Amino acid sequence: MNEYKKEIKISVRNLVEFVLRTGDIDSSFTGSSRAVEGTRLHKKIQKTQGKEYSPEVFLKTTVEFDDFFLTVEGRADGVINEDGCFIIDEIKTTTAPLELIDEFYNPLHWAQAKCYAYIHALNENLEKIKIRLTYCHLETEEIKYLVSEFDFAELSRFFEELVEKYYVWAKLACDWQVKRDCSIKVLEFPFEKYRKGQRKLAVAVYKTVTEGKKLYVKAPTGIGKTISTLFPAVKAIGEGHASKIFYLTAKTVTGGVAKEAFAKMRQKGLLFKTVTLTAKEKICFMEKAVCKPEKCEYAKGHFDRVNEAIMDILTNEDEIKREVIEEYAKAHRVCPFELALDLTIWADAVICDYNYVFDPRVYLKRFFSDAGGDYIFLVDEAHNLVDRAREMFSAQLSKKSFLELKKAMKEESPKISKTLQKLNTFMLGMKKLCGDNDYFVSKEEQSEIYLLLRRLIGECEEYLTDRAKNGIENEDLLQLYFDALMYVRIAEFYDDRYVTFVEKSDNDVRIKLFCIDPSHLLSEALKRGKAAVFFSATLLPLSYFKEVLGGGPDDYTMCLDSPFEVNNRCLMIADRISTRYQDRGKSCDEVVQCIKSIVCAKKGNYIAFFPSYQYMNMIYELFEKECGDIKLYVQSSSMTEKEREDFLERFKADPQETVLGFCVLGGIFSEGIDLRDDRLIGAIIVGVGLPQICIERDIIRDYYQNKNRLGFEYSYMYPGMNKVMQAAGRVIRSENDKGVILLIDDRFTNPSYLALFPNEWFPYIRVTGNNISEHVKKFWSRHGA
Repeated sequence: MNEYKKEIKISVRNLVEFVLRTGDIDSSFTGSSRAVEGTRLHKKIQKTQGKEYSPEVFLKTTVEFDDFFLTVEGRADGVINEDGCFIIDEIKTTTAPLELIDEFYNPLHWAQAKCYAYIHALNENLEKIKIRLTYCHLETEEIKYLVSEFDFAELSRFFEELVEKYYVWAKLACDWQVKRDCSIKVLEFPFEKYRKGQRKLAVAVYKTVTEGKKLYVKAPTGIGKTISTLFPAVKAIGEGHASKIFYLTAKTVTGGVAKEAFAKMRQKGLLFKTVTLTAKEKICFMEKAVCKPEKCEYAKGHFDRVNEAIMDILTNEDEIKREVIEEYAKAHRVCPFELALDLTIWADAVICDYNYVFDPRVYLKRFFSDAGGDYIFLVDEAHNLVDRAREMFSAQLSKKSFLELKKAMKEESPKISKTLQKLNTFMLGMKKLCGDNDYFVSKEEQSEIYLLLRRLIGECEEYLTDRAKNGIENEDLLQLYFDALMYVRIAEFYDDRYVTFVEKSDNDVRIKLFCIDPSHLLSEALKRGKAAVFFSATLLPLSYFKEVLGGGPDDYTMCLDSPFEVNNRCLMIADRISTRYQDRGKSCDEVVQCIKSIVCAKKGNYIAFFPSYQYMNMIYELFEKECGDIKLYVQSSSMTEKEREDFLERFKADPQETVLGFCVLGGIFSEGIDLRDDRLIGAIIVGVGLPQICIERDIIRDYYQNKNRLGFEYSYMYPGMNKVMQAAGRVIRSENDKGVILLIDDRFTNPSYLALFPNEWFPYIRVTGNNISEHVKKFWSRHGA
């Protein structure tokens, strides 16, 4: 292959769907279990074939044009070799009655198989080849074969016509990549100089990408970790080490920092297309996201217009954020969410939530279904991914939903009602297993539920599909259907890193496939890309995060020091007070006095963080009686976006009065907010942040205690201290910020907790309620305040 020509790659599936798609988006119920059951049935069918059958055969061909190569590749479900006569097998699962399926049932199925047949015939120098479409009914598992023989010349014409239609798009991609890479070659770091630790991080990221490894970085606020990870990743793409960046975030606000970093590089001449994905519910133009042509003008005829919209936006825009997507979607009357997903194919970087790479429910199958690619995953605020991953890889069902729908469906569908009755009976059996403990934990699967769920899924598909034809919906049954699908899907992952967890309450029983240790599944998901960088200001201890986030012995860790002047902050520890649950009542007055000593020493904005709403409200009520002249604001448990904004607006620059916010550790105000300069000059952190004791946390504790003797640390201590570090990190956000941090709890000076302190927390001052004010006043007088 000519090394000076660009290679444009596309999968067989994406090529066929992109070129041949037409018509409406229609989310009318047609059955979704093929996405879940498909893998199981594929494997089952493949295993029943004879020795002449080769499953999952990777096929690839490259077409040369004047100025680029187009590589088309993918995995055929099977290739059968009967004494030199080859058959390409394409397996499709369906809920449609098999008697209705004929050779005209779905042209895209034939198109995909024809591509595989052409590539295989080309590679094997065959004049003829057969295609077999294997349709398997999801409920009955009955199979129907459609077989046809094709001349190589016929397949060649079909493939050439497909490629010819795609040529304009491949040329667009090629021309863009040439321009992009030229701009990257001359791109300089977009700031005058590197901050302390910044160059070291950038070099480590580049090395990680080129070597195809993982890097876990504790990078404190102020280093500029976003630009320090993006700049070397962009450079690596320009040099051909990778093809795309996925910048992954836990919150929308964090994605904004990545957009700012790209904007800085564009100011230095970078040509780079970035797409930001927004949740469907937020970007949909309709009041309710119902993707049906009769209810949404943007769904009707979407596929007839979408390629024109894509060409328009790619020709005119580089930063493709929500507002841009909405503008072009309205102009071309297409669905903004589906347009955004399509644009990710053409983007050099995708800024999106963790879900789009890791969550088995919603990950981007257009990139990750087959073998993945040479992608770079940059995982921001990576400390959040531990619990998010447990959530993604777990699934649960409740007895209540079975019982309620059993009654509701009795007349509508006796068949479904009967299956729901059996599931209800199964759950009653689970309830008995709980005994007096109100819960039951088993390493073994309660596998008898799977058969019942598969039966329910099949019956629901038949019922819901039939009703959908008449425009009738049953949202409760549909939700249960999806929950059952997810449960069956997660069951495919079940191993010794899972437990089955049953819990009963007054009027319900829930059963959960609980992923205790997500490291293996995260590691498998990361194989969809080439390299990954996990970074956070609080990624401590690194050994813990490297283990639970899927790192291996050959992967890298890095701990960087804060670039800020340590004298700009005063860190105090009131370690003669216990904030343990049983001691909170008697320590309340001391905690109030500590907070009062801080906020009365200097006028300004402060936040006090607490381990629970109950404890927070208890202290708030006492403090209000003691200091009624101070402006107090309290976080509530269910604040709207507007209420959150209003809360933060209270912390004004150049304050004329003292403002004190009462917030919870690990909540919306303890991380991800940026109150620079004098918008926040102090944080009081009450307690060591331990998660509330619960059965799930104890299950995690017992698992890791058995695995590495660090059960309490992995389940309670490390997650708790992470919340503390995040809250403390709100105070010093830039080199000009100055502030005080008070940690209240006798455990903070315990050696096991001190070992978790970041370097910038030393030295600290041990204080009592009597001398806090003195130390605070000394600190501010040193800084001329």
